Amino acid sequence: MKIAAVTEDGVTISQHFGLAPFYMVFTVENSKVTSREKRPKSGHHGSAACHDNNAFCEGHSHDADAQARHSAMAQTIDDCQVLIAGGMGWGAFESLKSRNIQPIVTDVESIDKAVKRYVAGKLPNLMERLH
Repeated sequence: MKIAAVTEDGVTISQHFGLAPFYMVFTVENSKVTSREKRPKSGHHGSAACHDNNAFCEGHSHDADAQARHSAMAQTIDDCQVLIAGGMGWGAFESLKSRNIQPIVTDVESIDKAVKRYVAGKLPNLMERLH
């Protein structure tokens, strides 16, 4: 199994899927992490202002352009079964699910802790963090 987490620094989980510039991808075999790698991620970097006051903005629509952006963001992790993020829009969430990638939204900050909790079946999906 492969688990991806969005990140800005390789250590903490980014609070927003679309804004993170990287993925950390973990290969898990027999409930143990056997490898990890950092992968670049496309996205709508630099549009953090649209998140003020929970505004609905360009990056969160469900139109064809948004679907193309979400698809481009997910291509790098097509070999993963799970994506962990601190938050994301509904469009990205649905796009990941359509690619058979389970999106998990969490308040855990540490990537290592979140991956360990997921593997142990103890990482809840905080759907209220979707916007």
